[in-house]
Amino acid sequence: MSDTAFAPTAIPQPIPLGQILPWAVFAGLLMLLAIYFVGAEEGATSLLSGSSVHEFVHDARHLLGFPCH
Repeated sequence: MSDTAFAPTAIPQPIPLGQILPWAVFAGLLMLLAIYFVGAEEGATSLLSGSSVHEFVHDARHLLGFPCH
């Protein structure tokens, strides 16, 4: 057996907030868009005609507690 010990030389550095903030805003906007399509994309406020979006996210609507029928 060897008597050497592993000593890491790299110390993790924190990521500056200025680099994280744009990605956090982008992720937040994507989440808001997803919630819109799951929860409100039907009826008078619908952006897309037909019920294809409603049928695609139907089970997610039930999982999140949105009434749909």
